[in-house]
Amino acid sequence: MIAIVDYGVGNLFSLKSSFAAIGVGAMVTNDPMVLCGADKIILPGVGAFEDAARKLRESGLDVVIKQLAADGKPLMGICLGMQMLFEKSFEYGEHEGLGLIKGAVKPIADVIPEDLKIPHIGWNALKFKGDSPLFSKIREGDCVYFVHSFYAADCEESVIATAEYGAELTAAVAKDNVYGCQFHPEKSGAVGLNILRAFAEL
Repeated sequence: MIAIVDYGVGNLFSLKSSFAAIGVGAMVTNDPMVLCGADKIILPGVGAFEDAARKLRESGLDVVIKQLAADGKPLMGICLGMQMLFEKSFEYGEHEGLGLIKGAVKPIADVIPEDLKIPHIGWNALKFKGDSPLFSKIREGDCVYFVHSFYAADCEESVIATAEYGAELTAAVAKDNVYGCQFHPEKSGAVGLNILRAFAEL
């Protein structure tokens, strides 16, 4: 069973529906015991980093997630959930992340041409960086759906895919049993479902 962490932010039920569509059991929960008993964990997230990080800390689930990741349980962050995996974010200030992956979250405005719209919203092709089991069921060049104004930087050693939006932006990362997707698999059609299916089979 896959546990989708409920800490007050994220597309919880669309994620649950996506797993149901591929025949994988998933539960939305904020119960540490359920998280501990799950086979794998999804950390979703939409909105502002500071607010999400505060809610995660106030719930005490930040400690649980870090311990389970340290124990080797597969964990995948999605969108803001991926950004939370990093050491810190510079989204309207400086805020501490979970520190599971080395790097920082920075504004895409600093690296893309001024004429491009922010947030970056739309479908972009994935460019793979090495081989990852997360992408075992899709092909390089497949498109996924993004909605973001900030990106993961200073994390070259963990990048497994990038996408082009006026600059080469981090699209996905992995470090041992911890994975992250800046895009939304649950909104990315058959390609996204295949990524979720690959995660479920890790």
